[in-house]
Amino acid sequence: MLLKKQTVWLLTMLSLVVVLSVYYITSPEQQKSDLAAVEQKAKDQADQKQAKSEKSATDDKTVISSVAGDAEFEELRMKLDDMRSEQKEELTLEMASNLPADEKSKIKDQMDQLTETAHKEQVLETMIKTMGYDDALVRAEGEQVKVTVKSKKKPSATEANKIILEVKKELNDATFVSVAYQPSK
Repeated sequence: MLLKKQTVWLLTMLSLVVVLSVYYITSPEQQKSDLAAVEQKAKDQADQKQAKSEKSATDDKTVISSVAGDAEFEELRMKLDDMRSEQKEELTLEMASNLPADEKSKIKDQMDQLTETAHKEQVLETMIKTMGYDDALVRAEGEQVKVTVKSKKKPSATEANKIILEVKKELNDATFVSVAYQPSK
């Protein structure tokens, strides 16, 4: 009898190891590492562009700054982050109250959705930057997604369609996507 229990235990542990191995191999974590590589590439490109602009600015003895446009995007990102933080705080306070478990679960799902949306916006901004744009701002509000792109390129419908396709691929529930171009200085 003891031998059978040990055998069952051993087989259970071996099957658990096999299941975890298969999960690890097919896990979406592999995709996240690919995404990290894309983000690093975009960061490297931005650093190279900045170094080139600083070099040309010092060579000509003039100071060229893109801080005004970047500050505008950063300000909008900060406002969006603040708004989401307030929403999360309100949801956290609701969860702390005496609510039934199913309502707390719904609140937790809303909080997770806010976090997931913020993450997807950052991913989309990085992807758009890797498409050759100077900067991008993505704001997802339910089914509406507003994308503002800063570029030296002339705006075209085909480029806007590429951006819209990327947004719809990343955000499946996006039914209305608008792309606005802002000239880069």
